[in-house]
Amino acid sequence: MRQSRRRNAINTRTKFKVKGAVKNTRTLIAEGNAKDAAESLKLAMSALDKAVKKDVMHKNTASRRKSRLQKAISKLSAK
Repeated sequence: MRQSRRRNAINTRTKFKVKGAVKNTRTLIAEGNAKDAAESLKLAMSALDKAVKKDVMHKNTASRRKSRLQKAISKLSAK
């Protein structure tokens, strides 16, 4: 029982890090700030990769989210 609580705490912490990093990137994209969004994307991708490594998130889910963020930034940069 104690181990499940510990893992739940670790998983929750990792999920919040991912959520915050992705949200920050999306906010910068919405503001039209391509340069800062690209920097934020690096942090978001790192957080997503770490979540996959810790088995908090499925690898395809992380890949899909990274792809969508990259697509949005490249669309913003093209303007």
